[in-house]
Amino acid sequence: MARPPALPRNLPCPCGSEQPYTACCQPWHTGLAEGNHAPSPEALMRSRYSAYVVGLIDYLLATWHPSTSPGELELSPVKWLGLEVRHAEASGDAGVVEFVARCRVNGRAQRLHETSRFVRDAGRWYYIDGQMLDEER
Repeated sequence: MARPPALPRNLPCPCGSEQPYTACCQPWHTGLAEGNHAPSPEALMRSRYSAYVVGLIDYLLATWHPSTSPGELELSPVKWLGLEVRHAEASGDAGVVEFVARCRVNGRAQRLHETSRFVRDAGRWYYIDGQMLDEER
């Protein structure tokens, strides 16, 4: 699996948690092989957003449930600008996270408003799929 880029220790995490990357999403990015997995749907969604920001395709595929994974993934040239988690919950082995991700594509600002579904399988959270939301709440 590709290693995350060496970012300065005090660099804020791309997921917007206000924690340093090294204390927030990087441990999930680097820990899969050792069995270190995001402990909640929100933590997994934040780590996946950060993986998009830093270009960790292997991490994105490894955290996508095999039943819905595309098998391969190519990242388009997007400048990710920020993440707002609007709602996150887990009940048993299922979870949902509603978020708004801001980005710039070909110089144009865009917002991705989605509710993502997660499942815990063998003690590990995976992304299942997401539903785009058109209306802002």
